Amino acid sequence: MSNHKSLHQLGWSPSFQQQLSLEELETFTIGRVITQHRSRLEVETEAGITSLPTTHAMPAMTVGDWLLLDLENHFYRALDRLTLFARKAAGSKVETQLIAANVDTLFIVSSLNEEFNLNRIERYLAIAAEAGVEPVVVLSKADLCQDPDSYVQLIEAIDPILSVVPVNGQQSDSVAELNLWCTTGRTVALLGSSGVGKSTLVNTLLGGGHQATQGIRLDDSKGRHTTTGRSLHFIPSGGILIDTPGMRELQLYDCEQGIEESFSDITSLAEQCRFSDCAHQGEPGCAVESAIEQGKLDQRRLLNYQKLMREQQQNSATIAQKRARDRALGRFYRSTLKASQKLKKGTG
Repeated sequence: MSNHKSLHQLGWSPSFQQQLSLEELETFTIGRVITQHRSRLEVETEAGITSLPTTHAMPAMTVGDWLLLDLENHFYRALDRLTLFARKAAGSKVETQLIAANVDTLFIVSSLNEEFNLNRIERYLAIAAEAGVEPVVVLSKADLCQDPDSYVQLIEAIDPILSVVPVNGQQSDSVAELNLWCTTGRTVALLGSSGVGKSTLVNTLLGGGHQATQGIRLDDSKGRHTTTGRSLHFIPSGGILIDTPGMRELQLYDCEQGIEESFSDITSLAEQCRFSDCAHQGEPGCAVESAIEQGKLDQRRLLNYQKLMREQQQNSATIAQKRARDRALGRFYRSTLKASQKLKKGTG
């Protein structure tokens, strides 16, 4: 029996089909990036998996991207993405790092122990909102928690219609509820900090043995970082799962709309403030601070909203400055080259 997958099984949809001309459909092979390495991509087509070396001439691509290959399996072009997760690269480098493309649902994984952090969950919700991807909060290690429902209520207080699923990642019966979002051709990505149980969850969703897992250091409940690459896996229920490394340094950029949407309770209140530029820091007639005083809004949530907005504005400005410098440098190089060519012609 052939293990080859149809385009539908790989996640193909009419939105991608509309990007192709009839000539491209007849001439080129459609493939999806299933694994990303430093210098090559593994691309799966209906004919199987091929290895594609990356070159500087190719656009930056990531797991989940769709592309066209010629008859010799050489890169022709990438298709426009429906969704994209990206971040400001960790560390001091001022550049963008792609995480995953063409995702339908984001599983935001948080463990039910000392690592549980509402601020971090709100950060991931803002990223999902910016990308236009449906978020599902997966609360892992429910078997180690005496009262999972209390954590569910904390998250539902943020957004009552948000899907929240407590699971024991080691038991397939517990994880089975997640299959609602893992039907044939649907792509799911996992986000969460190191040690929250993503690799264990991936193992169980896939039937075991696909990701190495490491134990928890019981003294601080922090798991050791396990996943080091980005890869796409196929779930027995028919879904497609993109696993990403733990991202302790995940930073926001170009995410203002996502933050505004995921903190819509605050932005709605802000519209009622006396001053349009109210900073919610003691100004008269501040509807946001009034809601906090009346117990309708959590002070923690406002502080996190302000923190995330400052972070994304700073990172976006830094990246914009780098792009402007790069453009200026490019113009300088081109003008210098032209001047040099003119000089050579004049003396030749």
